Amino acid sequence: MALNLHGRNFLTLKDFSKREIEFLLELSADLKAKKRIRAYNPLMRGRNVALIFEKASTRTRCAFTVAAIDEGAHPEYLSKNDIHLGTKEDVKDTARVLGRMFDGIQFRGFKHSVVEELARYAGAPVWNGLTDDYHPTQILADMLTVRERFGSLKGRKLVFMGDTRNNMGNSLMIGCAKLGLHYTACGDKSLLPNEDLVRECEKIAAESDSGATITATDDPMQAVRGADVIYTDVWYSMGEEAKAAERKALLSPYQVNMKLFKSTGNPETIFMHCLPAYKGNEVTEDVFEHPNSLVFEEAENRMHTIKAVMVATIGDI
Repeated sequence: MALNLHGRNFLTLKDFSKREIEFLLELSADLKAKKRIRAYNPLMRGRNVALIFEKASTRTRCAFTVAAIDEGAHPEYLSKNDIHLGTKEDVKDTARVLGRMFDGIQFRGFKHSVVEELARYAGAPVWNGLTDDYHPTQILADMLTVRERFGSLKGRKLVFMGDTRNNMGNSLMIGCAKLGLHYTACGDKSLLPNEDLVRECEKIAAESDSGATITATDDPMQAVRGADVIYTDVWYSMGEEAKAAERKALLSPYQVNMKLFKSTGNPETIFMHCLPAYKGNEVTEDVFEHPNSLVFEEAENRMHTIKAVMVATIGDI
């Protein structure tokens, strides 16, 4: 049964119910199947979408662009050098201008407060393509990938290795809490999740009766035991290059290598990474290229899930 998400912003999965997220995953799977057989019935004809990028991007930019074109919309790429966002012009003023010209606005950048302000003033749906705090479109792709492999999400164990306080760690924890996966954050004690967010996710899991559990540990071998999914991300993000040496020293014990991968005791364990990967740091080449590595299926699913978000919020459904 279709849900009405028309006109909604997509800033963090905290704003969406379990059923709404499941609807987006179902819509993603349907749109993916139709694309595979070229059964196009464009659902965003005549729409225009603004794609604002403060940070460079491969998957997010390409996914939004192809998804928009597939559904009959026109995507307009706007880099930080193309517009005056937050420099010569207030964010709220840019938002009000773009909201009068575009049907939807994607933002990929640094401060989460910027995407929140865009959403507050645009008068059109705003989609978070990544901020320092959250990466919700990535989580939809991740959950679609896990569901495709195992057939279900509820009760699966997902372990995130590395800097578990980053936008991926935050967003995976929220997604797991909503959808009933057992989430384990594993990294150095100084890089474990924000305790307030942990409590919030525990409350989400309890209120939705999803059955999810949230665990944090600095013991990698214990963390991965019985895991269905081992997930990692870069040890330092764009803008954190000065912390590279420090992060390598702290996170080397949490590298996803073959010894760790086999320590799950589960031959069906899959490896996931939001990409790009710094092979030799957070993951070794042999794990990255392992038959159970789904990183490129996951990357493709960015397009299908982003398409679902746009279609659901500004499309003809």
